[in-house]
Amino acid sequence: MTRRILLLPGDGIGPEVIREARRVLEVVGDRHALDLAFTEANLGGVAIDREGQAYPSTTQSLAREADAILLGAVGGPKWDSLPASQRPERGLLAIRSDLDLFCNLRPALLFQELAEASSLRAELVAGLDILIVRELTGGIYFGEPRGIHTRDDGVREGVNTDRYSETEIRRIGRLAFEAARKRDGRLCSVDKANVLEVTMLWREVMESLSGEYPDVALSHLYVDNAAMQLVREPKQFDVMVTGNLFGDILSDIAAMLTGSIGMLPSASLNAESRGLYEPVHGSAPDIAGQDKANPLATMLSAAMLLRYSLGALEAADQIEQGVAAVLAQGLRTSDLSAGDAQTGALGTRAMGDAVVAALLAQSPAQ
Repeated sequence: MTRRILLLPGDGIGPEVIREARRVLEVVGDRHALDLAFTEANLGGVAIDREGQAYPSTTQSLAREADAILLGAVGGPKWDSLPASQRPERGLLAIRSDLDLFCNLRPALLFQELAEASSLRAELVAGLDILIVRELTGGIYFGEPRGIHTRDDGVREGVNTDRYSETEIRRIGRLAFEAARKRDGRLCSVDKANVLEVTMLWREVMESLSGEYPDVALSHLYVDNAAMQLVREPKQFDVMVTGNLFGDILSDIAAMLTGSIGMLPSASLNAESRGLYEPVHGSAPDIAGQDKANPLATMLSAAMLLRYSLGALEAADQIEQGVAAVLAQGLRTSDLSAGDAQTGALGTRAMGDAVVAALLAQSPAQ
């Protein structure tokens, strides 16, 4: 059966990292007879330039037909002067909403070889393995009313609305409980229930769900404390679940615990496990086209694609083992290197070559 993979290279370093991730997918796809069929389309700034919209109808049609989507990155200073509703990031929000990709999974897993690259002491982060479950299609990024308007007194005012229904909270909560059940059985729900009514409801719903999962220990933290605890004692966490805004912030904090934001993949799933997969690092326009980008997060996103949307668990494992193998060899991109080590850092293409070589060196049954 042919598996349709839509590639959205996007902006900045996106095309460079997608190129390397596709090479890796092709290797494991051939090895496991997955019959992967790749199509490319535009999203973000490149879509605005070429088709006049951040999420054009041509991309929408292909996205709705795809079994899974792999995205590079969107955005950049080139489009910052556009109205907020027309910027590249609106394309990303639009595709999430269009495909109902309400569940964002962001693992923060520290490879043993990168413990010294973390912004925290190695003993605090060695063995780190956190899964952040972020609600992705509700909350303040989508709530109405929103916008900038001028009041009757002539003062401009910006408005955004944080809104969650009980149904939205319940469905993301169930997925988080299920994820915790498959891991260490600990779930921390993050809110601001001492101030915000929307998160008072969030906490109530999470508490109501906990009775259905007696094997999962539920705890709660206010978001400011959760941010502090992530940098004070990160290994206390197993699974964290939170809303759109808080999840955006906390997952980026967790990124730095792993040595580089260039190492973190993510998955955005709907109820049928069809999803959009992307690295967390963004478009990095300052290094675009310079062969400096770290492609490993995009490769790890491709592994998540195989695992969650295609059910190709062995192929997913092989990509992750290939990434681990090159790190064990001491190979690094510049974001993972410091001082004199940067002079020996690999470029994007060379790191791709190294992972492909590691995959080809694996035994077929590995």
